[in-house]
Amino acid sequence: MVTDKRSTLGLTVLGILAGGPMHAYRVQKLIKDYGKDRVVNVRQRASIYQAIERLRKLGLIEVEGVDREAGRPERTVYAITAAGAETAKAWIKEMLATTGGEYPEFPVGLSFLMMLEPDEAAAQLEIRLAAVDAQVAEVASALDGAAGIARVFLVEEEYRHALLVAEQRWLRALIGDLRASAVTWSEEWLRQAAAEFAAKQEEEQS
Repeated sequence: MVTDKRSTLGLTVLGILAGGPMHAYRVQKLIKDYGKDRVVNVRQRASIYQAIERLRKLGLIEVEGVDREAGRPERTVYAITAAGAETAKAWIKEMLATTGGEYPEFPVGLSFLMMLEPDEAAAQLEIRLAAVDAQVAEVASALDGAAGIARVFLVEEEYRHALLVAEQRWLRALIGDLRASAVTWSEEWLRQAAAEFAAKQEEEQS
């Protein structure tokens, strides 16, 4: 079974095809209709086709036929294979149970926050907070509008909402601390902290 090449987009394509054979354009449309584009990066149309080709080469999907609908260009129809269904389940289990496999940019930026002035850092975080506020409102509205839909179809949106609300709260607290100088630094302080860290490392290694 292929389990070492998992990807969020690959799983999404497999999950959509689990509902029945279809062509790539239909897969792309359902990803958007189901709101999966809010949790998976599908900004470029080519990425869908690349994912489909990769899954086909891995034997996780196969060509079932060609759609020759009148007045439209021929479209290749794909179907999930038995290996694809088993692999999708394995990927889901791994994605649900493991952490630490993602390397988003934000934590990296935070790790070098001291290269900015405290006021500069606060200003950039305020820009991010405004965007997070808008996302929280958007997801909350989507959840409110989903009354009557089974919860199992909404759990990824619930999770996204919970993460956004937690980030919103954390950003507000950090920005407040930066503006109040409860969290602050200077070039002199950074040099001293670096020297103390280097001395401690040298002591531990000696």
